[in-house]
Amino acid sequence: RWKVIMEQANTNVESLVAPVTIKEIIKILKTNNKTCGAIGSIYANQLQTFFMDVLNVYKVYSERISATVAQQGPGATQLSLVRTMRSAKKEILRLLAMFIEKSGPPEADPQAVAQGFIPPVLDPILGDYQRNIANSRDPEVLTLFTTVVEKLKGHILSDVPRIMEGLFECTLQMITVNFEDYPEHRIRFFEFIRAVNLHCFQALFNIPPEHQKLVVDSVVWAMKHTERNISDTGLNILNELLQNVGKTPNVAQGFYQQYLLALIQDVFAVMTDRLHKSGFKMHATLLQYMFHLVQMNQVTVPLFDTQTAPVGQSNPVFLRDHISNLLIQSFPNLTRSQVSKFVQGMFDLKMDLPSFKTHLRDFLIELKEFSVEDNSGLFGEEDEMQKRQQAEAQEAHRFAVPGLLKPSEIVDEDL
Repeated sequence: RWKVIMEQANTNVESLVAPVTIKEIIKILKTNNKTCGAIGSIYANQLQTFFMDVLNVYKVYSERISATVAQQGPGATQLSLVRTMRSAKKEILRLLAMFIEKSGPPEADPQAVAQGFIPPVLDPILGDYQRNIANSRDPEVLTLFTTVVEKLKGHILSDVPRIMEGLFECTLQMITVNFEDYPEHRIRFFEFIRAVNLHCFQALFNIPPEHQKLVVDSVVWAMKHTERNISDTGLNILNELLQNVGKTPNVAQGFYQQYLLALIQDVFAVMTDRLHKSGFKMHATLLQYMFHLVQMNQVTVPLFDTQTAPVGQSNPVFLRDHISNLLIQSFPNLTRSQVSKFVQGMFDLKMDLPSFKTHLRDFLIELKEFSVEDNSGLFGEEDEMQKRQQAEAQEAHRFAVPGLLKPSEIVDEDL
């Protein structure tokens, strides 16, 4: 049936946009998706027979949707035919993502897939995403390229800058207007950033400096998000980014000089805004890592302006003074001695993470803004551990007392 549809399209491309044909194509794509999921990498032999056809169909629908939107305005995305064509595009993206997910040697070796799959999809899919209006951009494109990065890793290192160029700025413009629009793009976008950071970290330093800044800014923006799963993702990405930077000497000092001070301030701002108490454990983890980095003199570039700094200024002394002044300005009810004691503790290398968390939590509860609120969110990790221990104790008691377990719950070790 696919061959017949393609032969008709070769004679008259208009046949591809007939609603009946589009629905037929969707059905074929769904069947192929299930087949690929079932048989795995051997599906590469099948996909090779119609891969370019699939991309051409994607291109035709993309161009037709763009032309309709150009003629009739953004509301055209709600027209029945446009929605059906978008459904077909989504099925193509899902099929390609499934193929990448299931790819593997010998039929679909990562290097072969990277060389044969990536170049042909860059313009039809990435270019279309970049050129389209916001309402016509499919989040499945982000899912596809997240899968590409996760699965092909270093094999697509050289393609990551082009992929980021196609996805990054246009998606950021969509999701940073407010905290509500395009929720699916929002989640998929940060999953993509996380995948690049974990699997193609070096590529983040092969992109223009303004794009590097956009990456860091987007992570900070995620961290400040009021939706917990987005803010948690932002915190995790920042933690992984700092760990990767620390292991990469050729980029570390430049990164610290440009971003470290601002990142410390951003984490402080999120931790003290009273909207993100659930992220407290990661706030503590990040602050401990960054403060101790400075205290251990692992930041060798100056974090301060060398033109105006006093002679002999060091990063630890500068950071102490800078954070102290910042806290006194932000929280006028604090005394200098309170701030001094708190900041001194932040640099204490003998503090492990639990002690550091306690130090931070005691300080937060001292703040007037926190003193009248429910601060149970700051004890989330401890509460979870206590509940787990209680559940384990109850389970142990049930096993220890004869008759409390149902027959179905008893495990016979002799069987």
